Amino acid sequence: MTMPFYVSPEQIMKDKADYARKGIARGRSVVVLQYDGGILFVADNPSRALHKISEIYDRIAYAAVGKYNEFETLRLAGVRYADINGYQYDRGDVTARGLANAYAQTLGTIFTDSSKPYEVELVVAEAGVDPDSDQIYRLTFDGSVRDEHGYVAMGGQVEAVEQALKERFREGLSLSAALRAAVQSLEAQEADRRLEAKALEVAVLDRSREHRLFRRLPAPRIEELLAQGAGTES
Repeated sequence: MTMPFYVSPEQIMKDKADYARKGIARGRSVVVLQYDGGILFVADNPSRALHKISEIYDRIAYAAVGKYNEFETLRLAGVRYADINGYQYDRGDVTARGLANAYAQTLGTIFTDSSKPYEVELVVAEAGVDPDSDQIYRLTFDGSVRDEHGYVAMGGQVEAVEQALKERFREGLSLSAALRAAVQSLEAQEADRRLEAKALEVAVLDRSREHRLFRRLPAPRIEELLAQGAGTES
């Protein structure tokens, strides 16, 4: 007679967390940081079709790392959530905080109830009327939410990227200086690594725009801003 195999709940949760972390670490990094005109999103992503950074609503954007099909499912759910709430109530009632809470519930349920957790980390950001009213929330695979200030990094060798960001970030950066700091932080994962504009996915929530603040930056504009940032340093 065989004995039933028992695994403690603590061990099951630990195994799930380790599994998710390993999957996320295999992906390419994403950096989100504030600049004087809004919020900047920079992803190490050479693909022009599979986006890690997307618009969710008027003043809200989303960045993700990990398994593409899983974070794309979450993105679509976030767009539906924002559209339905904006239609039923008021567009101003759709906030990054509400969206982050909805994502946290979904990720927490999947992590607890499913045998396989989502291998994703997310950032939900909302540009306010000034830097002090900006909102940046980081969500992990188990539904944990953290309110971030200034900058956040996810995926890849995240410790190296975070340390490089900590050294380079300061409040009130221009867009060009913020982009250069973000790219240099992504390059810090490997010695002598250089990221070209075509290998980057870059977008901003631009406070100077009206209604829809999200816009993507094409490769020529990225190159121009990086050159400006280098000129500021010299």
